[in-house]
Amino acid sequence: MDAKHRIDIATPLLAWYDRHRRDLPWRAAAGDTPDAYRVWLSEVMLQQTTVATVRPRFTEWTRRWPTFADLAAAEEADVMAAWAGLGYYARARNLLAAARAIAADHGGRLPDTEAALRTLPGFGDYTAAAVAAIAFGRRAVVVDANVERVVARLFAIDMPLPAARRPIRAAADTITPEARAGDFAQAMMDLGSAICTPRRPRCLLCPLGDRCAAQATGTPDGFPVKKPRAARPHRHGTIFWLQRDDAVLLMRRPDKGLLGGMRALPTGPWADVPPLLTGAPAAVDWRFLDEQVAHGFTHFTIDLRIAVARTHVASNDGEWWPLARLDDAGLPTVFAKAAVVARRRA
Repeated sequence: MDAKHRIDIATPLLAWYDRHRRDLPWRAAAGDTPDAYRVWLSEVMLQQTTVATVRPRFTEWTRRWPTFADLAAAEEADVMAAWAGLGYYARARNLLAAARAIAADHGGRLPDTEAALRTLPGFGDYTAAAVAAIAFGRRAVVVDANVERVVARLFAIDMPLPAARRPIRAAADTITPEARAGDFAQAMMDLGSAICTPRRPRCLLCPLGDRCAAQATGTPDGFPVKKPRAARPHRHGTIFWLQRDDAVLLMRRPDKGLLGGMRALPTGPWADVPPLLTGAPAAVDWRFLDEQVAHGFTHFTIDLRIAVARTHVASNDGEWWPLARLDDAGLPTVFAKAAVVARRRA
């Protein structure tokens, strides 16, 4: 792709965006000033999560905590419970920590430069760039998965990921305009979502088709080049359903590690072989259910057996959560799945 085409990317793309931009609850209407809180929140929620999943959750979250100050004053347990099902709970802890830092150190206003944003909890290079561009109109190179795919195709970058990320970002820098930086970032995202899709890209509808080096090769869906995905390790574990009257025992997971800080059903170790009753929360008469729970995390998959029992003895550990309000506990997905099985079969 020559220098002229690189310079001209923004013009046809922004013209397309003005006609076809998505209507999203966190996106300001054309001509309106973006709400920095909503921009930031949406960017964090959308990391490795779909728009369809985030849309209702965003609406509920902003109804409950509509400003930085409201979120800063929230209880951590409530924030973590509200995040359940959105993945990577460290993001929720960072949201709360950042909101408190903004309230305490920045007068309740989000800093408006990439450099200042990176000093806040949870702001990596992508989030700082996206918020700086979309919320404040700063020129920033914003590269999410959609933009990565669009740029890899525009320039036919044939280096496999993840090594290609550096040249992809460098190429994105050459086409990012000074004016309408936020609209350009969102236009690239919308193009990747609606037109330049991972499979069967709709090249005939693309406003950049005559500038796309990958389309010229005849195999645009061959970009970006990906290495074969290694098989994820498989693990086994046991989840314990201990019921006392009309309540079930829940534990708070350690702050560090997978699903850190979340309420969960007690569990033993997750190992290469079934650990059976290792780590049981009480010495009672446990019974294994026939039905198991299978779940996939980013880096491994797991099969979990469910051991159930009843007790009349109070426990000093954990909390007895009323079964009638179990949906309010904010259990991570894997434990919510196990709870459905246990309640039906226990």
